[in-house]
Amino acid sequence: MTLAPPSPASWAPPAGTTVRGTVVLLPGRGEHAGIYPRLGARLAFDGYRVTVPPADLPVKVTAGPGPVVLLGHDTGAVRALDLAASLPVDAVIASGLPLGGSGSWDDELDARTACPVHRALLDADDGFARGELHTPVASPLAEPEVPVLVLHGEADKVADPNAARAYAAKLPKSRFVLVGGGRHDVLNDVDHRSVAAEIVQFLEWLRAGTGTPALVRG
Repeated sequence: MTLAPPSPASWAPPAGTTVRGTVVLLPGRGEHAGIYPRLGARLAFDGYRVTVPPADLPVKVTAGPGPVVLLGHDTGAVRALDLAASLPVDAVIASGLPLGGSGSWDDELDARTACPVHRALLDADDGFARGELHTPVASPLAEPEVPVLVLHGEADKVADPNAARAYAAKLPKSRFVLVGGGRHDVLNDVDHRSVAAEIVQFLEWLRAGTGTPALVRG
């Protein structure tokens, strides 16, 4: 077996770029930091520091400059929503909230993403834990007071988009984005650039500190 290369744990804005905020990324079932280079690099390019805390240690955040946001995918999203009550964060971004399971590896790969680049990355990654989507998530979702951006794929076979929309509707400050044709790994699916742009817009709205995000889009 070929060992997976070391995973990057952070992405920093280019030299000379003003730091606009910090995003703490919490991967989901089977994932690790090394499968998020596109998103990490994109957010860093726009001036946001992106860090991935060690999976076996408590999550810690450092204040400013700019907003501090927890970005979680799948079970990482569940964890981010829960941590928002105890950490000094300004918002949560929850992607692919887990509400069900998958089947074989081919079914799991198909459910996760249609992006050929990301499919090839997962299929060849010895550090990626296969079959984790088979494990149901029974924990009730926390309902934080801070703003929450909920991202969900329209074609997600792992979790019901309508359930994610209904969850977002219960929150005091939320924005729901349904990605047309998107699968479960919406942060790394075919439309990952558009999804990253939605995240940047949300981060910029937090920096502006004005108005209320639209509840439903898409």
